[in-house]
Amino acid sequence: MTEDIEKQAPLNIIIAPDPVLKTVAAPIDKVDDDLRKFLDDMLETMYIARGVGLAAPQVGISQRILVMDPARGEADQSPQPMVMINPEIIWRSEELNIFEEGCLSLPDYYVEVERPASVRVKYLDRDGKSQEMLAENFTATVLQHEFDHLNGVLLWDYVSKLKRDMAIKKFTKMKKEFDVL
Repeated sequence: MTEDIEKQAPLNIIIAPDPVLKTVAAPIDKVDDDLRKFLDDMLETMYIARGVGLAAPQVGISQRILVMDPARGEADQSPQPMVMINPEIIWRSEELNIFEEGCLSLPDYYVEVERPASVRVKYLDRDGKSQEMLAENFTATVLQHEFDHLNGVLLWDYVSKLKRDMAIKKFTKMKKEFDVL
């Protein structure tokens, strides 16, 4: 993986605050070669950034697309990339899990989030075929985190107003300083 450090990601990850991250993403009308290329670029960007998931709004595209590889969060697992187009969570378990979550659009910001332990999702695969999947535990958390991005929800939306305001202030300042460089 050391070659990933030196490799330039094909897409730029948007850092909050940014309006695209707070917008509800639009559905995809058709699956074609251009979209498949974009999916591949999203996966490559996610791997280079050492993430386990990435949603299209995080790279500035407000469309209902997400990619993930929850196996990256587990030791000694080979890559298991997944792509979901127009995902829809159709069932959530009553049982809950709490995981500390991070986000590529909120670098070095972590929040414990309580979410359903299992979800069933319906989506289109990279060939435009309808699929359904039951996601459990860490995979369910990653999926729900990325699904939140499609609905304009960020990690700081899970904390108190005071903590959210502090985080927004911190990231706004960081972004201004970065823009000056």
